[in-house]
Amino acid sequence: MGLISGRKAFQRPMKDGVIADFDITQAMIRAFIKEADVSNVFKPRVVVCIPSGITEVERRAVEEAVIQAGAKAVALIEEPMAAAMGAGLPVNDATGNMVVDIGGGTTEVAVISLGGIVSNKSIRIAGDDLTADIMEYMRRQHNVKVGERTAEMIKINVGSSLTSLENPPVDYVVHGPNRITALPMEVPVCYQEIAHCLDKTVAKIENAVLSALENTPPELYADIVKNGIWLSGGGALLRGLDKRLQDKINIPFHIAEDPLHSVAKGAGIALKNVDRFSFLMR
Repeated sequence: MGLISGRKAFQRPMKDGVIADFDITQAMIRAFIKEADVSNVFKPRVVVCIPSGITEVERRAVEEAVIQAGAKAVALIEEPMAAAMGAGLPVNDATGNMVVDIGGGTTEVAVISLGGIVSNKSIRIAGDDLTADIMEYMRRQHNVKVGERTAEMIKINVGSSLTSLENPPVDYVVHGPNRITALPMEVPVCYQEIAHCLDKTVAKIENAVLSALENTPPELYADIVKNGIWLSGGGALLRGLDKRLQDKINIPFHIAEDPLHSVAKGAGIALKNVDRFSFLMR
C-alpha cells in the first residue's frame, strides 16, 4: 500500500513484511483505527499479523507504531498461524496442518499443531518479486517499460507457474513506451512466457516448502501427506501453482477458499478471541 507524503510521490509503508517508513506506517494505522469508528474515550486493542521470520527489533517497531497510532494494546500473531485460522484449518488439534502463505513481501511456510508452529520457514520472496520479474522481463525481452501496476495486471491476467494449462488465459495486450525511443508500443503477452520469467522465483518458494518439511516431526509429516498442504495469500492465485508444487513435492496441495483474505480473516478470529492471546498483549 502506498501513501503520498510531502515531496515523496509514492511510498510503501511496509516492505518485505516489515516497516519501511515508521511515520507513514503509524499514519496508516491511525487511519485504519479511525476508519473502524472506534470510540475516542476507549482506545482499541489491535491484532497485527507479522512474518514468522521477523527480528525482535522489527517486532518492537510494529508494537510501537500501533501504540503510538492510538491503540490501548497490541497482540502480534504470526502470519502463517493467522492464514491457517482464516482458511478454517483445525489449528488446535493434535494433527499436523501445513500452510504456505504467499503474500506481497514474504512467503510463510509453517507446520501447525496444538495451536502452535512446530516447523516454519520464512523467506522474503513473494508477490513483489514476481512483479519485479515481470517488469524486468518486459524491459529485457520486449524492450518496453512497464510500472508495478502494469506488471501486476500482467500477473493477474496471464500469470502462470506452468507452461501448459488446461484452461489457458487469452493473451494480454500491454501498452507502454519503448525504453529507447520512448515511442508507444503495443505488446501481446502470453502465459507461457510469463511462466518462464517467473520460474526462478517460484523455485525458491518450492525450496522453502521442502525446507520446512525437512524439519517436520515424522508423526506430523504423515498427517500432512494425508491431509495435504494449504496455499493462501495472493500468490496462491498464480495459475498452476498448486499443481506445480504437488508434482514437485508429491503431496496434495489445496487453495484456501478465499486465499487473498485468509490472513485478514485469521486476524479477525484472533481479535474476537483476544483473551486467548492475552500473553501477546503488551
